[in-house]
Amino acid sequence: MINAKIITRFAPSPTGYFHSGSYRTALFSCIFARQNEGKFILRIEDTDKVRSKKEYEENIMESLEWIGLKYDAFYRQSDRTEIYKKYIQRLIDSGHAYISKETPVEGEGRKAQVESKGARTEVIRFKNPNKKVAFDDLIRGRVEFDTTELGDFVIAKSMDEPVFHLVVVVDDMEMGITHIIRGEDHISNTPRQMLIFEALGANPPIYAHIPLLLGKDRSKLSKRKGAVPITEYRRRGYLPQAVVNYLALLGWHPADDKELFTFEELLQKFDLKRVQKGGAIFDEEKLAWFNRQYILKLSDKEFVDLAAPFMPEWLSGGSDLTKRLIPILKEKIISFGDIAGLFGVTGELGFVKDIPDYSADMLLWKKDPDAKSSAVHLKKALEIMTNLEEFTAPAIKVALWSYAETVGKGNLLWPLRVALTGQDRSPDPFVSAFILGREESLKRMKNAISKLS
Repeated sequence: MINAKIITRFAPSPTGYFHSGSYRTALFSCIFARQNEGKFILRIEDTDKVRSKKEYEENIMESLEWIGLKYDAFYRQSDRTEIYKKYIQRLIDSGHAYISKETPVEGEGRKAQVESKGARTEVIRFKNPNKKVAFDDLIRGRVEFDTTELGDFVIAKSMDEPVFHLVVVVDDMEMGITHIIRGEDHISNTPRQMLIFEALGANPPIYAHIPLLLGKDRSKLSKRKGAVPITEYRRRGYLPQAVVNYLALLGWHPADDKELFTFEELLQKFDLKRVQKGGAIFDEEKLAWFNRQYILKLSDKEFVDLAAPFMPEWLSGGSDLTKRLIPILKEKIISFGDIAGLFGVTGELGFVKDIPDYSADMLLWKKDPDAKSSAVHLKKALEIMTNLEEFTAPAIKVALWSYAETVGKGNLLWPLRVALTGQDRSPDPFVSAFILGREESLKRMKNAISKLS
């Protein structure tokens, strides 16, 4: 452990829905704080009054709660305007900042206009000392900048309208942030912020700039490139533990080849020194694999409880039918959102509630399309299954298998599958019969025999 005074922060701007890359940053920050018995702070950076929206802020907090990242303190920058005014005045009084008279020139796109977010007659600029700055990044090592090219940059549009670089520094100072873990796209912001720290007589925090998440085409992950809000995975029926596990391995890897980690295990194993410098590929197929591993580990009760919101209304969570369905559902789904498709009209389990109407011809095995022999085989299967003591898939298979081998497996199993499901795509007839139960299975088989007659 480093010490008990470590303080990290996650500082999103509520100007849109955040994707996995942002929450991977929050995860690393939270883990690092917890490892060192420190504090993890959530700070909503909403100084952009035009683009910031309450719905995005609520989504951020909802997302953190869903993936289980608990923060120790919460701040909102729009509540701290008076604090920023004090620091703006302090910088002006000390000669580190000044009120700059601007001359907006339409169409020229001057740097001053860009920085001040529009044409203004005056803004507040930081007086750049035009020096070289350097810092030791925990991931990238020594990083150096010549700040001369930054010019005198804007730190406020007015005394009541501070901009990003100033408020970040003030907040990090006042909140005692010791370590800033953020995406590498923020590296270019660091020299301005270091100059402001120095002007205020404070030491900057320790930085760790983590690699960006990339799409499969190695472009930066973004909503336009197919990235989705983290809560979309909740809607699809992903488990938060699986999402956290996968995010942790994007850009970081343990000393061994282990892939499945609980949060407690991540606290033991995670090490910023093992975070790579290159971008990490976000692969939804790999995320789906993680989710499936976590689903397979669930107990039957856990599975039913988590599947309940995704199950058809007619299927009661505590019914015998539901209990019989659990093994097949576990085998078939990648996420709980897949359940609806399985029970749909064209789904593999669409037959469970109601058998679709089908013609007698569908009962005929393609290699021996004889209605009379198909009826004989179904009658024999009906007799065997009626007298079974134990009506489970293995027991049904054992009881029918000898006869199936005698008459030809397709000649028996194909008409039996259709008789039970009315579908050509479904679980095997042994599993289908077990799901339906003895009474419903025998009823459907009798109906099929009638069709063949």
